[in-house]
Amino acid sequence: MTEIAKTSEPHQRTRGDHATETAEDYVEAIADILESQEACRVTDLAKRFAVSHVTVHRIIRRLQDEGLVVTKPYQPIHLPPKGKRLAARCRERHTIVYRFLLAIGVDEATAAIDAEGMEHHVSAATLARFRELAGPG
Repeated sequence: MTEIAKTSEPHQRTRGDHATETAEDYVEAIADILESQEACRVTDLAKRFAVSHVTVHRIIRRLQDEGLVVTKPYQPIHLPPKGKRLAARCRERHTIVYRFLLAIGVDEATAAIDAEGMEHHVSAATLARFRELAGPG
């Protein structure tokens, strides 16, 4: 492996992680909302992420193109099987990172905030170690 490839690899992975971060956050939020109420609407997501309705519409359109959500104009947002699977994986990853942070002595409030960002950038190998070190959930 060339020296350039060695130094660019971590940055490439981080850029890839950033590319999927929004999709993961949105499907996880939709799943959470649907667990607590009958329907998930654009207004629910705009409020949750503190963004405009236009931003949510643009993201939902992209998620529809990727097969992660299903909706029609002025209708609730649903998760098809592909979106449900992604939401479940994201929730599990978030929980593992959160439990790990608690296990190393981070307070609950800080762990909740940090886990939200870290969950998108943890490799499978690191996540497996976090799971081991965090103990049973």
